[in-house]
Amino acid sequence: MIRLAAEFIVRHRRWVVVAWLVLFAALAPAAARIDRDLEVAARVHGSEAEAVETMLRERFDSPFARFAVLVITGAPALSTPEGLNVVREVSAALDTVSGVSGTLSYLTARDPLLVGANGDGAFIITGLAPTGQLDAMVPRLRSLTQPLAERLRAVHPNIALRWTGDVPINYDIRQSSAADARQAEQRVLPVSLVLLFLASGALVASLLPVVAASIAIVIALGIAVLINTVWPLSVLLQNIVSMIGLGVGIDYALLTVSRFRESLARGETTERAAIEAAEHAGLTIGLSGVAVLIGFGALMFVSLNELQSTGVGGVIVVGTSVLMAQTLLPAVLAMLGPRVDAGRLRKTRAASNPMENLWRRWGRFVISRPWTVLLVASAPVLLLSWQALRLSGDLPRGDWLPPRMEAGVAIHDLARMERSGLVNSIRVVLQLPESTSVTSGAGWSAVRNVSMAIAKDPRVMRVQSITVVLPSERPMPFMIAMLPPVVLRSMVSSDQRAAVIDVIPRDNVEFNALTTMARDFRSADIAVLSGLAGAKVSVGGLPAFNADYIDAINSRFVAVVAAVVLATLLGLIIGFRSILVPVKALALNLLSVAAAYGAVVVVMQDGHGGWLLGLSEPMGSVFPAVPILVFCTVFGLSMDYEVFLVARVAEARKTMNEDDAIVEGLARTGGVITSAAAIMITVFAAFTLGDFIFIKVLGFALATAVFVDATVVRMAIGPALLKLAGRWNWWPGR
Repeated sequence: MIRLAAEFIVRHRRWVVVAWLVLFAALAPAAARIDRDLEVAARVHGSEAEAVETMLRERFDSPFARFAVLVITGAPALSTPEGLNVVREVSAALDTVSGVSGTLSYLTARDPLLVGANGDGAFIITGLAPTGQLDAMVPRLRSLTQPLAERLRAVHPNIALRWTGDVPINYDIRQSSAADARQAEQRVLPVSLVLLFLASGALVASLLPVVAASIAIVIALGIAVLINTVWPLSVLLQNIVSMIGLGVGIDYALLTVSRFRESLARGETTERAAIEAAEHAGLTIGLSGVAVLIGFGALMFVSLNELQSTGVGGVIVVGTSVLMAQTLLPAVLAMLGPRVDAGRLRKTRAASNPMENLWRRWGRFVISRPWTVLLVASAPVLLLSWQALRLSGDLPRGDWLPPRMEAGVAIHDLARMERSGLVNSIRVVLQLPESTSVTSGAGWSAVRNVSMAIAKDPRVMRVQSITVVLPSERPMPFMIAMLPPVVLRSMVSSDQRAAVIDVIPRDNVEFNALTTMARDFRSADIAVLSGLAGAKVSVGGLPAFNADYIDAINSRFVAVVAAVVLATLLGLIIGFRSILVPVKALALNLLSVAAAYGAVVVVMQDGHGGWLLGLSEPMGSVFPAVPILVFCTVFGLSMDYEVFLVARVAEARKTMNEDDAIVEGLARTGGVITSAAAIMITVFAAFTLGDFIFIKVLGFALATAVFVDATVVRMAIGPALLKLAGRWNWWPGR
């Protein structure tokens, strides 16, 4: 069946090439829209924080259910008429912007919380109407405030207007993420071309894998944009598609091109060489691709849009790369023939290839001293893997936003004013029993009791609720009626059966402590705290979202790992018709993953050598999504080189004994594996040079995993284990 498919592809090569070109042309325009189409806000489907946001929007009709903060620095103090005039002018301009549902500043409520702690600086809380895509509001707001700031500088030279809050932060992260992806691709492509040229010795043979990977990325991004119209995807997908597409796309294409050139060097005809490449390399690539697809596919079962989008992006780009290596490349190679060696630097003949001879000598060394190789190679990898036991999946400490990001600079401005807690506020919604309203005596007391209890928490700077605005032991209907409607709608639901208690933490409370704080509010006994049986709370806001984010990952981590391991094991058993080879492959994969974790702990978490990657201090912990994302990605990618090697050993066993087959497998694949690994390491390392810390950590982990896997694990430990197991590698097959 595989042979017939290979012959069909080569026989109809022109139609195959035309079909791929048509697909590329159709999807390229969609791929060009990737920067603005994908969403940036992380979402945990069905989470409590998401439910609170929906409740504030629907039950409260609050103009500040979603908001952004405009931070004003360099203006006169608000204790002066000049300072008040600046805030008045800016607020009036914001009120004219479509999509702004309201503004709150020191002008509307003479609250000291709305001014910097030392009287310096000001900020305007700007409500965002829940219509359309909120991210689109950020450039609209900045298009107003940037020229406004320039005009104000004529009178106040040092004034600056900067936007922050979760919506501007998400928007800036998207811009930073897209810029990092573009810059990484620009760095990688020329370096990859040079490495391929040095490995293959021919210009055309070097260009083919790079072109194939680039086409696969464009097609994958185009498909992702189409999927996004029915299933909203996260912008993180763009980085993953670029990163994995370059690495895997070049890997698979290189294997096909190498197999074709090897057949030509043996004297095969062009068509025969193309058929062999499609048949043998295509089968290996298919088996390898299945392992990678399993890893990314498992991410779709985590109820977090970032990881689901990563899974979608990985599946699309890996699937596209596999199909291209199995169909498009054999068709192109059949059309090129010997011209694949055009621009040749040196003669490339299988019998005289110095790299192949070097790997053949190494193979003989391994089979003659398997225990020595196994012990010497395993020791450093096991030592590094041991550090993985200290991996922390919490949010990192310190400032991990890109340094030039406007929203990040504005957060620093708020921190200097001692008001950064506004961005990290926790929104507690107290829901009363069915027969009780906020304006009743029992309901008012319940809101008051909970507000007072939260205010006593030493981590809290300020509590805002209807009973704080109207500090009375009993509800005063006439005073409630005097409140501005916008204030009342923000604090009491339209059916008067729920009240919002906004909790503003102190500035010195760290991210992880804020998450713990949100968990504490959720776990409190509200019936006792409020003095009202049947009352319950829902907790939202950024700290609560972080808690939901971590819980969504932790609740599925073990299941995802088990599913990936078992599905990969089953696929390898079917592919190799063996038990021991798949089990060994899984064990070595787990070793590579553990080594990657250990490297992240030493460099990123502990900070040893982190300055080389642009870290100013140890992170203390990595992001919650890093462990599961690294596992699923590395586990699949690590299988590539195992499949490349073992498939060639199995093929060689048809005409050789066990020892000679291992040597032959190493000789034939050693150069391909190390060349492909060098390129993949370059790809991943390029992503460590950007400003987005999350992608920096991920790129470092993947680069380390590939380096350890393609050198020590697959070229030393793996062959030594093959030698020690002997013919039992292939049991129960022949």
